[in-house]
Amino acid sequence: MLHVKSVRYISEKLVWLSFDDGASGEVDLSGSLIGPIFEPLKIDSEFSKLYFDEELETIVWPNGADFAPEYLRELLDNQSPK
Repeated sequence: MLHVKSVRYISEKLVWLSFDDGASGEVDLSGSLIGPIFEPLKIDSEFSKLYFDEELETIVWPNGADFAPEYLRELLDNQSPK
């Protein structure tokens, strides 16, 4: 099972993530903020409140929003230069 190991807010909707499989890099989440739970995160000051949840082993926000590590890893793969 894949897990996020650490997260760092970069700017706007850009975060740096590292995974327990050794992969790491920047991920742009601007296209992933779809649905009512993610709507408040479109405001940069709200998005920047992200943090790493040790129990869930992924990134979360105070409003309860989170992303599955597998989804984040897929984004990293798709957004990384080939």
